[in-house]
Amino acid sequence: MRFGISPIIPTVASFLLAALWGLSVFAGWGLEAFCAGGETAQGCSQRLDSVSSVSGLFAVAAACCTVAAWLMPAARSDPRVFSRFMGVGVVLWIAAEGVLFLGGMLAR
Repeated sequence: MRFGISPIIPTVASFLLAALWGLSVFAGWGLEAFCAGGETAQGCSQRLDSVSSVSGLFAVAAACCTVAAWLMPAARSDPRVFSRFMGVGVVLWIAAEGVLFLGGMLAR
């Protein structure tokens, strides 16, 4: 007996991770988390911007995998291909968040 998961679950996970990454980078959550207090905000902000750029590479790749899973005809017709694209997308979102977090800790 095979138990599959709904394609909505990894899609929602990707959207939630994308929202967290976007808010951390563009809405100032990262600055508030890693640059509040202590050091000058200018130096920390510049280091966090460079970390965000590296993290952005993972985020772009994750977004492309997520979109490809839903739009490519091969992925839409074959659940295995869809699962691979979505799995890689979720892993890349986690990598983008990890790079942002570790880089933010180092920027402190």
